[in-house]
Amino acid sequence: MATSRDHILQKIKQALVTKVPVPFSTIANTPDLFQPSLKELEIEFAENFSGLQGKFSFCANEQELASQLLQLISVRKWEKVFCKEIAFCKMLEANGFDKGFTNDIATCDVSITGCEYLVARTGSMILSSAAVSGRTTSVYAPIHICLAKTNQLVYSIDQALMGMTEKYGTNIPSMISLATGPSRTADIEKTLVVGVHGPKEVFCFLTDD
Repeated sequence: MATSRDHILQKIKQALVTKVPVPFSTIANTPDLFQPSLKELEIEFAENFSGLQGKFSFCANEQELASQLLQLISVRKWEKVFCKEIAFCKMLEANGFDKGFTNDIATCDVSITGCEYLVARTGSMILSSAAVSGRTTSVYAPIHICLAKTNQLVYSIDQALMGMTEKYGTNIPSMISLATGPSRTADIEKTLVVGVHGPKEVFCFLTDD
């Protein structure tokens, strides 16, 4: 069983880093379709993320991050904060958060997680099951807060996937998801509705590394 699993993981890794052969060789050998813009990655991500109804905040350091988070929690009057990542919990507690953290994702007001990467071109967050928060934290909570550092910024999705293969090797996480702003659907009468299948609000706090 282990041999079969290792074989499958190796195939997945190869698929992520190898271009699929196509009959149009002249097109396949052309440069990447999306070229990095002249903007800094932080700026491009912030613009694209905000354009998708995400709420972005840049913090110069961890102290400023904690201050902004605590102020947001206070203003929104969130009583049930779900956070499984010990470093984030300690940071908030060290800066005065004394309400404690809930263990019930189903009834929480907000969840706080990290991420694998931020994709500047699409304003997306790359999340995976390898995180302490697991698969469900960023999906089940009504509001999701993502904490990231500038060294997690990449320009495109393929760069993020390449980074994942370099980071995990053959132990690729069983779930890698791409979260781009609050959940939305337009299935009903082509009317866009936000927050139907996931968080109604998504925040991203980016800290200079």
